[in-house]
Amino acid sequence: MNLEVLLENRSVGVLTRLSGENIIFVFADDYVNDPNRPTLSQYYLKADGGLRRDVRPTRTKLPPWFSNLLPEGALLEYIARKANINSAREFSLLGFLGNDLPGAVRIIPEGSDLEDTELPTSVKPEKDEPLRFSLAGVQLKLSAVLNNHGKLTIPAAGLGGNWIIKLPSATFPGVPENEAAMLTLAAQAGITVPDHSLVAIDSIKGLPDNLGNFVGAQALAVRRFDRGPEGKRIHMEDLAQVFGIYPHDKYKEVGSAQIVKLIGQIMGPEAARDFIARLTFIILTGNGDMHLKNWSLLYPDGKKPILSPAYDLVSTVPYMSNEQIALNIAREKSFQGMTMDRFRRLADDAGLPEKETLTTVERVTDAVRDAWPKIREKSKLPGNIASKIDAHMQTLPLLKESGKRSKL
Repeated sequence: MNLEVLLENRSVGVLTRLSGENIIFVFADDYVNDPNRPTLSQYYLKADGGLRRDVRPTRTKLPPWFSNLLPEGALLEYIARKANINSAREFSLLGFLGNDLPGAVRIIPEGSDLEDTELPTSVKPEKDEPLRFSLAGVQLKLSAVLNNHGKLTIPAAGLGGNWIIKLPSATFPGVPENEAAMLTLAAQAGITVPDHSLVAIDSIKGLPDNLGNFVGAQALAVRRFDRGPEGKRIHMEDLAQVFGIYPHDKYKEVGSAQIVKLIGQIMGPEAARDFIARLTFIILTGNGDMHLKNWSLLYPDGKKPILSPAYDLVSTVPYMSNEQIALNIAREKSFQGMTMDRFRRLADDAGLPEKETLTTVERVTDAVRDAWPKIREKSKLPGNIASKIDAHMQTLPLLKESGKRSKL
């Protein structure tokens, strides 16, 4: 069986499932030979601008770039169960979800009419089940449409939504409220974030049944930045895709210096400083889950990347005892080990100007210290969650150093 890979309506190549459960991706010749081709991924680009075509077949699992298009955890199991597909069968799942994936990529049975990409009866969803939608991640999230009256609706078959509904956790309280507060705080610190708002779950029309129990009555609605006016697809890829790393390795293999060096090379010094600003923010707010899949590149013109708006900005310290970041900084992961000297070493490792790096760290630290009290007061965070974030901030060397400077 073959699956055609497209960027919007442009054919890029073919995924083929061979005998013995081997899977291979091959670029289309006309895509390879087109000097003005849109970019599929930094991973497949060579230094001279050509394409890597020597990628070997994988067995059972999809090649890493494509495997990262699938959701993870509870969301993956939910979709697989409803679609009657074994969750380990990544090729079949990708074909099932392939018409509404992150970014501009579409994956459909080869030879299908682009306007008629129905799948075989064996993998069709139940009527009106919003299943054919995938955003990588473990949190239950669904595609939604905002109508002219400001109401969110889950569309039939999950296609065409321009918002993401992030449902409350089944275990941890206040996660939507937490993320809403962190997104607001990040914006105050000069970090680009998507439009977002808290919505009552009972005000969302079309939610599927049997999603399980939630801790809380509010969800977080986030505008999809990979969708433009009238549903135009804007291509994107996460850093796990960029580095060719499978989702289960998203917490290792790559450190902050390697990431910021790559960002500087392909997007320039301003993007590198933006990454440093976001890295500073996740330390200050105690986000231990900013792994490779929670950073993405966006391709507004289809070719050149920029950093996407920041997303999944949740303070994890109220829920986790392991107080460390997901990506090491100069071989350090603990929040309490993050000092200005650590950022000096990061700048040296990544080849960044030290002064500009430290100025960025200071700017974000000062902004967070000043804005957090007001945002905490206005937020809908449960009191115990806010208190744990406060306690985390009080232990941080970065805020202590910033406080000393502000008194000079």
